[in-house]
Amino acid sequence: MLRVVVLGAAAGGGVPQWNCGCPVCRKARSENPEVRSTQASIAVSADNEHWYLVNASPDLRQQLISTPQLYPGAGRLRHSPIAGVILTNGEVDAVAGLLSMREGSPFTLYAHERVLAILRSNSIFNVLGEQDVERCPIAVDVAFEPALPDGSPSGIEILPFAVPGKGAWYLEGKAHPEGGDAAGDTLGLRVLDKTSGRYFYFLAACARMTDDLKSRLSGAALVFFDGTVWRDDELIAQGLGTKTGQSMGHIAMSGEHGAIESLAGLDVGRKMFLHINNSNPALLSGSDERQALEQAGWRIPADGMEITL
Repeated sequence: MLRVVVLGAAAGGGVPQWNCGCPVCRKARSENPEVRSTQASIAVSADNEHWYLVNASPDLRQQLISTPQLYPGAGRLRHSPIAGVILTNGEVDAVAGLLSMREGSPFTLYAHERVLAILRSNSIFNVLGEQDVERCPIAVDVAFEPALPDGSPSGIEILPFAVPGKGAWYLEGKAHPEGGDAAGDTLGLRVLDKTSGRYFYFLAACARMTDDLKSRLSGAALVFFDGTVWRDDELIAQGLGTKTGQSMGHIAMSGEHGAIESLAGLDVGRKMFLHINNSNPALLSGSDERQALEQAGWRIPADGMEITL
């Protein structure tokens, strides 16, 4: 069976964000500490012994300290159950945590060649020495099975697929290290247990819904989906920024073409939002937005939540 641990569900900056005094962040610091969340990442295992991270958030060290499933094995002087890291994009939110994995424990890094090119172009990622961290390219619509440390099959099949989105914001207006088009900049993942046949989807970023995407998600036991903003102009309306959700590559939760309406009626077992920005009022349990979200069958997971499929 697949075990999934939600390491964090927040967008970049987490909740509360260190320099933000918006209503959600103020409440997270005071009367609503349950709203606090680290930046989005999950861990998945088919044997409850070897784990694979999906994205390595800037909060990874804190997440590992808070997650007993990812502790070193009992009696082991130096050990980690993390067998691999799978990246869905090259944003800071997804790759910065790799720098917290530089202490010499071996693992395999799986990413699209466009993301691997970004890592190669920045010498700071050389702290992940090749003798410990193998960098394995993955391709759109080509399934792969991450290996266990001894090279044997993990029992987990990962299918990466292209999702409408944007490249890393820090490369806007600059030449991409890999060149070419944007295919591979934003990936979704289908994660399948090869024994049971059950699977879930992970999409930390998605700019819009398509018929192909709806078709993919239908029938899944679990979907983690981009929940960055409640409404497209949220940051502008709150005076927190000048960009819309769409301009940042994120679909809104609400609205005529939002995630809730677009995925209504699909045969999906459990629907979870993640990568939720601190500006999003749905983070507050008593808000109208949270009630609307839950009435539509969606949930916002807490850090540390474990789900078994």
